[in-house]
Amino acid sequence: MLRHLTYKIKATGPITVAEYMKEVLTNPVKGYYVHQDMIGERGDFITSPEISQIFGELLGIWYISEWMASGKSSTFQLVELGPGRGTLTGDILRVFSQLGSVLKNCDISVHLVEVSQKLSEIQALTLADETVTLEHNAESPVYMKGITKSGIPIYWYRSLQDVPQGYSFYLAHEFFDALPVHKFQKTQQGWREVFIDVDPQDSDKLRFVLAPSATPAETFIQPDEKRDHVEVCPDAGVIIQILSKCIEENGGAALIADYGHDGTKTDTFRGFCGHKLHDVLIAPGTADLTADVDFSYLRRMTQGKVASLGPIQQCSFLKNMGIDVRLKVLLDNSSDTTTRKQLIHGYDMLMNPKKMGERFNFFALLPHQRLAGGNTCQSESIPSSVAGFGELIWK
Repeated sequence: MLRHLTYKIKATGPITVAEYMKEVLTNPVKGYYVHQDMIGERGDFITSPEISQIFGELLGIWYISEWMASGKSSTFQLVELGPGRGTLTGDILRVFSQLGSVLKNCDISVHLVEVSQKLSEIQALTLADETVTLEHNAESPVYMKGITKSGIPIYWYRSLQDVPQGYSFYLAHEFFDALPVHKFQKTQQGWREVFIDVDPQDSDKLRFVLAPSATPAETFIQPDEKRDHVEVCPDAGVIIQILSKCIEENGGAALIADYGHDGTKTDTFRGFCGHKLHDVLIAPGTADLTADVDFSYLRRMTQGKVASLGPIQQCSFLKNMGIDVRLKVLLDNSSDTTTRKQLIHGYDMLMNPKKMGERFNFFALLPHQRLAGGNTCQSESIPSSVAGFGELIWK
């Protein structure tokens, strides 16, 4: 990967951070996400679904709650962007099965958007019924399809645009943080984009440089921007616009969970390898690259088509969803000491402010008519009627 990048830079000049991220993460030949199983204890990072089953169960409850609140549509699509190992969708589907009496008249299908061949194979092992043969078609927008262990049709796509239109619930957990960002530094000459170049002192090393003049991506910076360093993600904006249009036209909702901020942070671009921070410019292709999600930018990109709620910290969202009650039920039902320890450890990882509790945030997109008084898209007006975003009232 380093050789490929240095050849490219020597041939055409320095590249943007966005282009660097795209090459390193999703290059079809050597991309980090394309050929590796990087999730879990033996990988480079662990996600919330891998830590505790409760996380996915509560998200399953959230989708059922929204489905009921918006009129119990006779069909719905569950669409996950970047499903990892398939653990989260698996936990959600288990809740759907357990609450089968509630969903019995609803026609559900699962749609996974995944660019990695390796991860799609792992997802199929996690989710699909081995007794039903998976169909493969590399030429079709649906490159793989099958039946889940609970009998629900499941489809794989490379792009969100390939997913059929219809009443859908979207899920993006640790998806937006891996999308390529453009980085900008404020200088005396105005905003200048950060590029990546070959180090003139050592042709096997890369370095950051500033563009000598304005670049096209600068249009994404707000005129009243107060920070001196900004990261913008055009790809995230495009995806939010697609989701907003689909939800406005067909109904449903989107739930986004990621680490991020509400337009306050500056330089968040970093690498992870073997669960440790890793220099983003060293050994590209061997480490995960990520940048915090700017939720204020996502909110702007809805362009008022839908209402948005959040960001709200993960510990608050899960508490509002009843994680304490669910933990107690699981502990009461378990006599095995190891299982009990795992449940308590998982709860601590998810909820502890010093771990994931305050680092991760939840953000939702909903049709305006779903919210009482329905025209605001500001996070300040949070109706308690949407689960997770207001305190749960037990009946």
